[in-house]
Amino acid sequence: MPFTLKKHKAIVGKKIQIFLIQELGIEPKVGQRLTSKGRIFDENMNTINTGDTIPTEYIYIAVFEGATRGLKPLIEFNDFAIFDKPTNLMVHPISKNTPYSLLDEIRYHFGEDANLIHRIDAETSGLIIVGKNKKSEIELKDMFQEKKYHKSYLAIVQGKIKEEIKIDKGLDREGLAIGVRMKVCDDGKESVTIIKPIKYNKEKDLTLIEAIPLTGRQHQIRVHLHSIGHTILGDPIYGIDDVNAENYLNKTLSEEDRFKVTKSHRLWLHANYLEFTFKDITYKIFSKNKDIYKEFK
Repeated sequence: MPFTLKKHKAIVGKKIQIFLIQELGIEPKVGQRLTSKGRIFDENMNTINTGDTIPTEYIYIAVFEGATRGLKPLIEFNDFAIFDKPTNLMVHPISKNTPYSLLDEIRYHFGEDANLIHRIDAETSGLIIVGKNKKSEIELKDMFQEKKYHKSYLAIVQGKIKEEIKIDKGLDREGLAIGVRMKVCDDGKESVTIIKPIKYNKEKDLTLIEAIPLTGRQHQIRVHLHSIGHTILGDPIYGIDDVNAENYLNKTLSEEDRFKVTKSHRLWLHANYLEFTFKDITYKIFSKNKDIYKEFK
């Protein structure tokens, strides 16, 4: 999301938070957030902190402004919208220097009060719910905490899965070389995934499956499938050595090497279906992205 500095005529010697409220009409809690996060600067680009007085004639406020690259919501309602996210798109910027993320499109279409309700990995494609205002954001996020959503994913996995499997294995951080990597363990957080085979490709030794997570742990589907010997095609963290996994995370793994070690250019995991009830209306949403079916052929 682009990081823009907005210039404002200031009053030298005035307390920054009083100035923000009285002269710029910024709500106290918003002003507090801006100063606490170091987003206000004087003319010399020195940070103006909470409680400081304004030292220069002008101040600069750093704001994030959403920019579009043409991605539109799959469907939109009064309080929320759903995006069908493509692969290789982060849902949220990881720093002020992140050039583009799904949040750009969200803020571009619906304004600064719109926000993500949940997240999926950058390479995972598929459905994402967006709250269009603060009230709906809180309500929809509470529903996620209370597990009031039914979610279903599609994935292409290595090897043949013949019948439905229930994977009931606790998850915890691996705590070794790859910091984001998770592991199955007896004393980990409860994690349950239902795996249903759809079709087997004998020539490629790949199975197209439906994965239904009954809990919502980090990397849950990826770790569970890897734990039973059916790693997701293209997974750059599970099923490969630490060196290549670290190179992937550091963005130093070439496309050629990525393909060699994971057998694909992307992670073939897709958030395909969402079902939930909001304000007494039940919504059943399917993704329109068919890339995973094309890849499986």
